[in-house]
Amino acid sequence: MKHILFGGDGFVGRHLAQKLVDDGEEVIVADIARSDLAHYARCTHVATDVTDPAAVRRVPMTADDMVYNLSAKMLSPIQVRAKRHDFFYPVNYHGTKHIIEAMDAVGAPRLVHFTTDMIYGHTVTTPMTEDHPVAPLGEYGQSKLDTEHLAAEWRERGMRISLFRPRLIIGPGRLGILEKLFKLIDANLPVPMIGSGRNPYQFISVFDCAEAARLAWKAGVPNEAYNLGSLNPPPVKKLLGDLVRHAGSKSILVPTPGWAVKRTLDVLDLLNRPLMDPEQYLIADEECVLDVSKGARDLGWVPQYRDEDMLIAAYSEYRAKRTGTAAGTAPYAQPAE
Repeated sequence: MKHILFGGDGFVGRHLAQKLVDDGEEVIVADIARSDLAHYARCTHVATDVTDPAAVRRVPMTADDMVYNLSAKMLSPIQVRAKRHDFFYPVNYHGTKHIIEAMDAVGAPRLVHFTTDMIYGHTVTTPMTEDHPVAPLGEYGQSKLDTEHLAAEWRERGMRISLFRPRLIIGPGRLGILEKLFKLIDANLPVPMIGSGRNPYQFISVFDCAEAARLAWKAGVPNEAYNLGSLNPPPVKKLLGDLVRHAGSKSILVPTPGWAVKRTLDVLDLLNRPLMDPEQYLIADEECVLDVSKGARDLGWVPQYRDEDMLIAAYSEYRAKRTGTAAGTAPYAQPAE
């Protein structure tokens, strides 16, 4: 049996590949990119563009293989409204479709597939369980929800597909929208919050995501969806305040009327000058906390990293890149309790 990682050179994929080769598993990374990663000495890279169905079918996949789809277009860099569908759908939806069809062609029935918590849209009940109503607020979340509909169709044909819905994934190698925050803090500038900052903000570690994927394989790839998020996320005000103190910054946190900020961002979006994607700012002052107990019950998966430690580690990486110094080797300060 081989482990086929589509998008395996990306953020979650590289950590999953490392885990699997460390366990002695045979791994094929099928990705358009090939980074200078140490684990390539023990696994195979196959150049693959998931938007090309012929390229996907050239990946040496057999019926016994375990397949993971980690390929995706994310919300960073921010896209203008007119370009969002054509930006997200070729990889997120059509890429997934090409992978599943290639699996079907060789009789490979097992897939772990990452979608997003943004399929939920506005908070209806909290904490959000996996049966929370789904109503995406934009093309990114909709493209991911459409892949869940696709998975449902193929489950009826006999495939086993485990779906993961992560919150904002954080860890070494990806800053995304956090870079804007870090620049404000470094410059001792005010840090505006959308709303009062009393609502919690939940991350999920890239290492915890990789472990969830591995445990889904070990559990026989349940035909279920699982939320991925940290435990006990702190309020935004505390999370950012701790970071400002850690950085030794003079920045102050500025609460704002959430409705006014959102309408301003709506106007900028309409003018094709987006500062954030609507899928980010429309829920920024809501209590968007994922219930992750199902993963613990079914897979034995428990998130290990705290939001505070993840954010400080990301800031430390940002500073290391700015100053040209080496970042620390420890991923985060301590696991969650």
